[in-house]
Amino acid sequence: MKGERASNNRTLRLSAEERILFSKSFGHVFSPISQDEASGRIFQGDLFQILDFFPDAFVDLMILDPPYNLDKNFNGLQFSRKSDSAYADYLESWFPRLMRLLKPGASVYFCGDWQSSAAIYGIMKKHLTIRNRITWQREKGRGSKTNWKNAMEDIWFGTLGDSFYFNVEAVKMKRRVIAPYKKDGLPKDWEQTADGAFRLTHPSNFWDDISIPFWSMSENTDHPTQKPEKLMAKLILASCPEGGMVFDPFAGSGTGCVAAKKLRRRFCGIELNEEYVCWALKRLAMAETSPVIQGYHDGVFWERNTLNMKNSKP
Repeated sequence: MKGERASNNRTLRLSAEERILFSKSFGHVFSPISQDEASGRIFQGDLFQILDFFPDAFVDLMILDPPYNLDKNFNGLQFSRKSDSAYADYLESWFPRLMRLLKPGASVYFCGDWQSSAAIYGIMKKHLTIRNRITWQREKGRGSKTNWKNAMEDIWFGTLGDSFYFNVEAVKMKRRVIAPYKKDGLPKDWEQTADGAFRLTHPSNFWDDISIPFWSMSENTDHPTQKPEKLMAKLILASCPEGGMVFDPFAGSGTGCVAAKKLRRRFCGIELNEEYVCWALKRLAMAETSPVIQGYHDGVFWERNTLNMKNSKP
């Protein structure tokens, strides 16, 4: 963890005592486990060594966020950029092994960027029916003097079969109406509220309402590639029924598992880095008393910068 921070910096901190406490709560697996034994836990270990111990057909929704094909240091664990073919081979070495964990109606979301997206499409097409590619606006990071700033990431959506769960009503977005249109003097497809005119819209595959976690947000950690809880909430609400199982085998600082817990889904995660597991377990403990997901309120997702979150509850 970093040293002194500003008083209003809400980035997650761990005391020495908390590290000891949470390290005692790590899930470990050395032999086959049941669905009940997997549920509600984050397992510390190497995915590729422990994957075969997990039960068949127990996952409703799988969210994959492995290292992108970039040079990246994950708290001392270095991932090195590979050739395109070598990265595709890396995905091929573990992705097919995950398929037996899926229920027949399960969905898979696979995160990547423009450099890894082609390899992700290739491996998913071999094993799943690809339904869509979501592109979300990632407004963070430095610009470039010799190239376009990289401000987008992809999420590939696939299903194991043709019969799958998708709840479009659960992921509608509330957008501010710039030019309100009326018919017979009444609002058409929008409503007037004390805070302005808003329209409830169907979700598209381009998401421009996501805020990357930063220092003033309580969900923020020092993980270098942390996904926002709002983004994970969209995937979970759309593709996992309440009480269903969300599986995140590259759990990182726990965002997928935390969002699942806040949304009353079961969860199971795997993460190699011990520090990240501690962060995830603390966030899960915090979710017991603070289930708010920034940008999600009253059962809808709000356009960025249109909702005061001080008194929000999911």
